[in-house]
Amino acid sequence: MTTRKVYAEELNELALEVSKMGGQLEHMIDEVSEALKNMDSKLAEKIMKEDDIVDDMERKIEKACIRIVAKQQPVATDLRRVTSVMRLISDIERVADHCSDISEYILEINEDTPVKAPEMLFTMLEDVKKMAVDTIDSFVEEDLEKSKRVAGSDDKIDNYFLQIKDNLCKSMHEDIEHIKTYVDYLMITKYVERMADHCTNIAEWVSFIITGDLDQYMNS
Repeated sequence: MTTRKVYAEELNELALEVSKMGGQLEHMIDEVSEALKNMDSKLAEKIMKEDDIVDDMERKIEKACIRIVAKQQPVATDLRRVTSVMRLISDIERVADHCSDISEYILEINEDTPVKAPEMLFTMLEDVKKMAVDTIDSFVEEDLEKSKRVAGSDDKIDNYFLQIKDNLCKSMHEDIEHIKTYVDYLMITKYVERMADHCTNIAEWVSFIITGDLDQYMNS
């Protein structure tokens, strides 16, 4: 097998591993939504354990990137791809961390008299999942328009956060017995908002891979 063919296979394998990591993340976001709807402590604990899977994936991909740089000394587009992968997998890992953080709050809420999560929170989570799916798809397909759409979705998630925050503050005022639970839901909502921020970061790194326009990324 020629050196060039080996190199091409290493790059293809790298893309496949990023796709797998993204698939695991999508699964965790679905589980978070289900755990919230059902206040499922066992599922929340499962999500927290699954965070280790994503951590392991991140380390595996990092090692592969370092190995490619050391052995193949990539340039131009290939170098952008490898170095950007090292950055974007960090954002994927952070979204998984937030899934685990949310799960911890689910366990805390279940220690008190359960109060239903804000309905809008599930819509917010579904939109964040779509952002996560689109970011991975845009990377695999090198789809610039899709990556731009992801970045443009962040404002919508910010608006969800503001609306839910206002509603939770109103609930705290009207139902002081459950203030702690409402605060917990506010923290969960903030974590979901941060998940969207990380998806936006990934989309911007994908745009950099495709366009090579680092100045645009750094000034965004």
